[in-house]
Amino acid sequence: MMSLLILLADIAMGYLGAAVGAGLATIGAGIGIGKIGQGAMEGMARQPEAGGDIRSTMIIAAALVEGVAFFAVVVCFLIAVK
Repeated sequence: MMSLLILLADIAMGYLGAAVGAGLATIGAGIGIGKIGQGAMEGMARQPEAGGDIRSTMIIAAALVEGVAFFAVVVCFLIAVK
């Protein structure tokens, strides 16, 4: 009976770790995209004529950050399922 409780506790800790990892990846992506947007807005305010170039660079950078965050969340869920 005691070994079953220990096994269940280990499984629960695995799920908890995966959930915390997925949450941290999501929070990190949100902060990263916020910083990218902040930098882009400041750059466009300083040089309005470069707005198009800054906007396209911002979208590419945000997509890369989202890709890394999505990969981290998928890895966390795969760890939880295993």
